[in-house]
Amino acid sequence: MHGIEYNEVRDEIIVPQQFAQAILTFRGDADGSPEPIRVIQGSRTQLKEPDALALDAVNGEIFVPEDEGRVLVFPVEANGNTAPVRVLEKPAGNLLAVDPVNNLLVAAGGRGIFIYERTAQGNAKPIRAIQGPSLKLAGIRVIRVDPARGLIFAAMRGANSMAPYVGVWSIFDEGNVPPRWTFAGPGEVLVKPFGLAIDPKNQTVLVSDMKENAVLSFHVPEVFGERLRGRRAANETGIITVAGNAAQEWLRNVWDNFSGWIPGSASSGSR
Repeated sequence: MHGIEYNEVRDEIIVPQQFAQAILTFRGDADGSPEPIRVIQGSRTQLKEPDALALDAVNGEIFVPEDEGRVLVFPVEANGNTAPVRVLEKPAGNLLAVDPVNNLLVAAGGRGIFIYERTAQGNAKPIRAIQGPSLKLAGIRVIRVDPARGLIFAAMRGANSMAPYVGVWSIFDEGNVPPRWTFAGPGEVLVKPFGLAIDPKNQTVLVSDMKENAVLSFHVPEVFGERLRGRRAANETGIITVAGNAAQEWLRNVWDNFSGWIPGSASSGSR
């Protein structure tokens, strides 16, 4: 299973199960081998290979992307052989994040980042598209949204000689615009990012790395400084702040402070 979400409003854990063609919901304090409290499964669900999902805990909805490019939307309390309340036909990306504050659905894929109305259905078109060579897209693996600040975080696994990194855009960005901030690369510690979580309270972004078998924490206060307002189009100049990797900075400080204690070492020219 490659997707799992926690519903902090209902204290529930929601997991897709592609082999069972189902969406499973467990209590937040589940332990051991408990039965799910709800199972969305059956011919009316239109579920085929649910591998991931996005949760809107505020509006009580589950968004499930399918391999054929459709997004199925269910109420969080749905149970049994239940039909979706909405179906978005073939959005421009199958990686999803929901912004319940600004009522947006963000989809990402190989062609860019696409912003829809949260309640979009049928053959609805995106209201904005962030795409073009300036994006420095290198295989988006996961996206998250910080609704309070209108930020889109995308972890890139690296492609076409580009190293992995995390890029940050605004929900107001449109066209061929580069990320407003980048961190964790290129050429730093990420190898194959697989998951991403944001912690605005502590101004931190956590990235899980499949190859490193680790979860890396990046303190990026400049990203969480204030809510972004207004639209930045392709012909506008944006400021990109490259934040230092927290782990790398810590190691540098340790070297600066203690390298003099190591016989035969020099704090300059040896890093």
